[in-house]
Amino acid sequence: MNTVHTSGRELAWGRDYLLVEPDHFRVDYAINPFMHLDDQPDPVRTRDQWLALVAAIEAAGGTVKVMPQLPDAPDMVYAMNLGLALEAAEEGEASQVVLSHMLHPQRRMETPAASEWFAAQGFDRRTIGRDGVGAHFEAGDAFAWRGELVVGYGPRTEELGLKHLSGELGVSVRGIRITNPAMYHMDIGFCPLDDTRAMVCPDAYDEASAVALLALVPEALVLTEEEALTFCANSIVIGRTVVMPACPDRVRTQLEEWGFEVVVVEVGEFLKGGGAIRCLTNPLDVRLGRDLAPVAGGRVTLP
Repeated sequence: MNTVHTSGRELAWGRDYLLVEPDHFRVDYAINPFMHLDDQPDPVRTRDQWLALVAAIEAAGGTVKVMPQLPDAPDMVYAMNLGLALEAAEEGEASQVVLSHMLHPQRRMETPAASEWFAAQGFDRRTIGRDGVGAHFEAGDAFAWRGELVVGYGPRTEELGLKHLSGELGVSVRGIRITNPAMYHMDIGFCPLDDTRAMVCPDAYDEASAVALLALVPEALVLTEEEALTFCANSIVIGRTVVMPACPDRVRTQLEEWGFEVVVVEVGEFLKGGGAIRCLTNPLDVRLGRDLAPVAGGRVTLP
């Protein structure tokens, strides 16, 4: 009989999410290996899968805020990449968001709409580049974990963006270089589970970065490339519930042994655009001082 271990403290963030209505989701171009113009999402199944995801988040104790989708922004449903949001550390202070500066011009029209939405929610808006000028940063590459930002760079976020991000927020940024073209965002090969555990796919990164990332994780659930390409790490964690697009048997066994409940939500229509559950959800409850330790002037560490 397996012993259930629950020693890790739950993640402090990951209960409040922004999602984007999938009214105009389609594949108009190919900017990742999963996008094919001849494989279009079905609108009815897309809506049903999105509603099932919302229901799963709420059933696990999370909350959802919704932003409308622009008709000319088919990838806007992947809300994680709109910006890195931090809620106010103290009452009376403003929340803040670092808006993404997308590498691909096909997605840059999303940023002004995201900026307006975050402003209406009371966020101070920050940028590290815009309209193709300056360093690129995409929020799907960034995770608050163990007091610092763990940020993937290479395919989408640029190394220079790490320095700007660290300085803009005054936090420590741990850079991890992504080299696998199929895992072009950090959230395909890495998923924090609690304060000591995370899913990690070493094959997503160069050797030095894989070693550095595994050294950060006291208890790693190491994924094979085959497992990671089910998008099982592209999941969200709400307390002890892991909401996943897929869960290979070995991964499920380990998660349940650690005391997590696994909830699988079918999002196959969204995989046609190269994203799953983490891509579709943007946590709004990461907090400076609780989840990220302030560092004067910021600091960047590379492998």
